[in-house]
Amino acid sequence: MSAPGRPDVGPRVAADDVRRLLRRHATTVTVVTALCAGRPVGFTATSFTSVSLRPPLFSFCQDRGSSSWPAVTAAPHVAVHLLGADQADLARVFATRGADRFAPTGWRPGPFGLPVLDGVLAWLVGRVTHRIAAGDHTIVLAEPVAADCGDGSPLLYHDGRYTGLSSRRDP
Repeated sequence: MSAPGRPDVGPRVAADDVRRLLRRHATTVTVVTALCAGRPVGFTATSFTSVSLRPPLFSFCQDRGSSSWPAVTAAPHVAVHLLGADQADLARVFATRGADRFAPTGWRPGPFGLPVLDGVLAWLVGRVTHRIAAGDHTIVLAEPVAADCGDGSPLLYHDGRYTGLSSRRDP
């Protein structure tokens, strides 16, 4: 029996089935950085996306149980770095819980003092406009305020591993 005013949606899909399905979805790999008490924090994210062009907005999702969540939840600005096809090691460093993520990584203070990583394909600094709780994650929406873009192919995450684009082109 369905709840009043709500159609019966049938049985729910199990989390493991959703995870298996999402492994089929290729995504770009980004590193999100912020400042916490003047110290750099960051994490790897595959949920970065454009939301709107009028006004310009982008988003990413973060697990509220992650070690960097307390910093991001309080940060007025964040930097999102689009990784290049040869930067799987950098993605792994920022995905490793408990690692000193900035020690082996070249970076400089960027707009608002945010850590901007060296050698990335592109970076974008945004002013956080909304944080929306969604399950065990939070969707972070931000308005771009600074950016820089280079050339190259992006790093992708597909089927549980990092990969690049094929050089083969359709005729």
